[in-house]
Amino acid sequence: MTALRDWIAGAPAGAKLPSTRSLVSRYEASPVTVQKALRTLTGQGLIESRPGVGTFVRAVRTARPSDFGWQTAALGAPQNRLSLSPAMTWPAPADAIALHGGYPDRELLPERLVRAALARAGRHDSALTRSPVSGLPELQSWFASELASATPIHVTPVSPTDVIVLPGSQSGLSSIFRALVTEGRPLLIESPSYWGAILAAAQAGVRLVPIPTGPAGPDPEEVARAFEETGARAFYVQPNYANPTGAQWSPDTSQQILEVVRTYGAFLIEDDWAHDFGITTDPAPVAAQDDSGHVVYIRSLTKSVSPALRVAAIIARGPARDRIIADRAAASMYVSGVLQTAALDIVTQPGWQTHLRGLRHQLRSRRDLLADSLAQHAPRAHLTALPSGGLNLWVGLPDTTDLPAFMRGCETHNVLVAAGNDWFPAEPTGPYIRLNYSGPHPGAYPEAARIIGRILG
Repeated sequence: MTALRDWIAGAPAGAKLPSTRSLVSRYEASPVTVQKALRTLTGQGLIESRPGVGTFVRAVRTARPSDFGWQTAALGAPQNRLSLSPAMTWPAPADAIALHGGYPDRELLPERLVRAALARAGRHDSALTRSPVSGLPELQSWFASELASATPIHVTPVSPTDVIVLPGSQSGLSSIFRALVTEGRPLLIESPSYWGAILAAAQAGVRLVPIPTGPAGPDPEEVARAFEETGARAFYVQPNYANPTGAQWSPDTSQQILEVVRTYGAFLIEDDWAHDFGITTDPAPVAAQDDSGHVVYIRSLTKSVSPALRVAAIIARGPARDRIIADRAAASMYVSGVLQTAALDIVTQPGWQTHLRGLRHQLRSRRDLLADSLAQHAPRAHLTALPSGGLNLWVGLPDTTDLPAFMRGCETHNVLVAAGNDWFPAEPTGPYIRLNYSGPHPGAYPEAARIIGRILG
């Protein structure tokens, strides 16, 4: 009702509107039309209803610029300039070809299992009780048994008491770095490596020492040299389907690096983020080869189960576990029992293994479609290796590429990609992009490759 809106615009703040009957008569409209108009105007903040009194024109607040300049002096200079990955900050338009994300598309998740498990968890005792700091014993047992199933017979398997359940692996990385590395001390890290680990290290105040890595992992001799030169006592790694490169260590590399860690009395912080995303190989945790507490193992369910169900675990032995759990208790007390119960329900259902088998085939077809599309339509984009698992392709661009301009060009054409600079703990070794092949609209991958190819020239 334009006429009613015009009347409100000219009325003073606090003016009382006529009754509905009067409005019906004045504007020759039906009561339903008037009521609908009033609800719309209320939703727009133009009028307000006061029960038992009437409906009134609302006062219009005058917008004025906010001044937060005082906070600069109060906060001082930041110790570390922390930044989020673009995937965390860009709201992708519905029609965009989104290759920049870090999570699988909804159609790759076990939706039926998740919904049923959450409904059952709401009726479980854990919905009304506090969970132990280290996690529900049944879920601890599941994480321990999964790793034990990969442990050779001559190695002592982990026990459920070695498991600490987390509200997602990101918080676990922060706890490990604070508890085991400590502020100001060096931490070896593969380069490139997971941007979230780089962020957590900056937040914990540890000093990163980059170790170059390739499709088969880092050179054990380089790792030994870095331990010798820096005095570091920890090395953060992703031996299976590394983010962003997709690299998987060979058994020889795993064994040699484990020996290096033992020689220097250090920790190997193994992030098994993509355990459920094997395509042509299966994950082989380095932690399964260790029974002396050198490997601190992180296993997440968030990406493979649901981003709304943030559950992960750290497996650590000895005093290291005690220090990590003390930090966890101070940071978050405990993980929601409802989420833990639901997670355990999902991974113990027969349908979970069926889902993972289907997921393997879906990821393979998506990976191959994107890789083939790049080879056909963007030959100047160099795929560093075809990953045997994970969610990403790591793509090198020509050395002359202006990466910011390239990113803007992709965005202009509604193609979202992740700039590779975020995955380097020091200066980037060249222009790279990371492309996630588990996002929405896989049928648009050829078109995305054509756009990337045109921008590169």
